[in-house]
Amino acid sequence: MTTRAPAAATKPATGPLADLVVIEMGSLIAGPFCGQILGDFGAEVIKIEDPKVGDPMRQWGRSLPKGLSPWWPVIGRNKKSVGIDLRKPEGQALARELIAGADIVIENFRPGAMEKWGLSYETLSATNPRLVMARISGFGQTGPYSQRAGYGLIGEAMGGLRHVTGEPDRPPARAGISIGDSLAAMHAVMGITMALHHRERTGQGQVIDAALYESVLAVMENLITEYDITGYVRERSGSILPGIAPSNAYPCKNGEMILIGGNGDNVYARLTEAMGRADLKSDPKFVDHASRGTNQHELDLIISSWTSGFDLSELLPLLEGKGIPASRVFRAPDMLEDPQFIAREAIVSVEHPVFGPVRMQNAFPKLSATPGQVRWPGPTLGQHTAEVLAARAGCTPERLTELKGLGVI
Repeated sequence: MTTRAPAAATKPATGPLADLVVIEMGSLIAGPFCGQILGDFGAEVIKIEDPKVGDPMRQWGRSLPKGLSPWWPVIGRNKKSVGIDLRKPEGQALARELIAGADIVIENFRPGAMEKWGLSYETLSATNPRLVMARISGFGQTGPYSQRAGYGLIGEAMGGLRHVTGEPDRPPARAGISIGDSLAAMHAVMGITMALHHRERTGQGQVIDAALYESVLAVMENLITEYDITGYVRERSGSILPGIAPSNAYPCKNGEMILIGGNGDNVYARLTEAMGRADLKSDPKFVDHASRGTNQHELDLIISSWTSGFDLSELLPLLEGKGIPASRVFRAPDMLEDPQFIAREAIVSVEHPVFGPVRMQNAFPKLSATPGQVRWPGPTLGQHTAEVLAARAGCTPERLTELKGLGVI
């Protein structure tokens, strides 16, 4: 079972960011995921979209049940959709009016686009000096590559992730998600919260310049330093980390796989007990972390031979009973049925106007006093245009009709 979230935008935001107004510009994943996180924790996120086609995420995904993307209810959740054509001067003027009363702007256009539209930080902060602007791009706002097109896969390649992902005898693989975009979004959120803290002390806003390749580079552990000191270039190693053993995926009798992490000395000792192989604990080839790393392949073969004699359902309780980290390889159906997911409400059910109840991941991390929440799924295109422009730009019904006639909204 999953927790049911409210059916529409009727429940007021109560998260830690409930007093903040965010203008989300841009499209696809990096900028919108940044806005999703802020919206999850209470910010009023006003998403500006092309009034004719909207964010491409409305149509992305492997399938389009009922003509709609299952991706949009997630990445568009907790947001208000306002259709404004930013290519028209009247649209740019409307955007400036909205931003004048906002706390945060998120954009992930190619560097220079905002300036071309008269929406540079210098222009916007002249009337709103407390404004925090998060700019997400492939290579950052400066440098010789700044004007290049930079999708997530390019950031993953340049940041070093693609080279170390996959099997050593095959071309570089990708993670099954757009991890480069998501990392850039998360770094933008971190920058925003830091900038808000600075603003609290000084009253001044600032610009967050989040580059996809740098966001990937930030999580690459000691890849640069190890090469700098030793000359070693980390390579693809499949399902293992070289020298960290045992820590791998092992086969079970029923064709499933089990992940076991037994590389710490104490955990390894418990694993040998579970296997009934006390000899492996004192074997000079496996007696400590360094020796197990040196003989990693041989140790994995021994463990694989043992796990192959059990069904996954037998192995998991056996290893858990010994305090050995182990897990099935979770898929969506496993997550929906797992007691840990259920107990922590990691997945919520949200009422969608077309799909009905839809399940999706909850807001993370969990805060004890001001938790995030999913208040509504991604809105229809332009659903809040009249509401937001009337409330935040002072547009009368006559003005809205005029703007609609000009194709601005």
